[in-house]
Amino acid sequence: QLQLVESGGGLVQPGGSLRLSCAASGFSLDDYAITWFRQAPGQERKEISCITNIGSTNYADPVKGRFTISRDSAKNTVSLQMNLLKLEDTAVYYCAAVKPSWPRHSCPLEYDYWGQGTQVTVSS
Repeated sequence: QLQLVESGGGLVQPGGSLRLSCAASGFSLDDYAITWFRQAPGQERKEISCITNIGSTNYADPVKGRFTISRDSAKNTVSLQMNLLKLEDTAVYYCAAVKPSWPRHSCPLEYDYWGQGTQVTVSS
């Protein structure tokens, strides 16, 4: 069964850190573009960071300089290191994957696989 599973969410104080992981089962992430999205209550799901099939990384303005996306081929995971967390980072975080037909520098527009999400709550 091909699936993505997110982990690492939780409750953290403002200024704290969390590391989210997106693990694939049933397929290798090596040739895939992986994107992290988040959805806060009452808001639309938003793209926040991606790592493409050629290793290019992209970040949305609200997380630039605070979040870092990385790929671990040995573990078949993509992680999102989140530092200096803010109250407005509270959301359900999802990862999604697609295998592009050509090398990409930008985040994809469509995805084949989605995870179930992991809750991140930033609160004092």
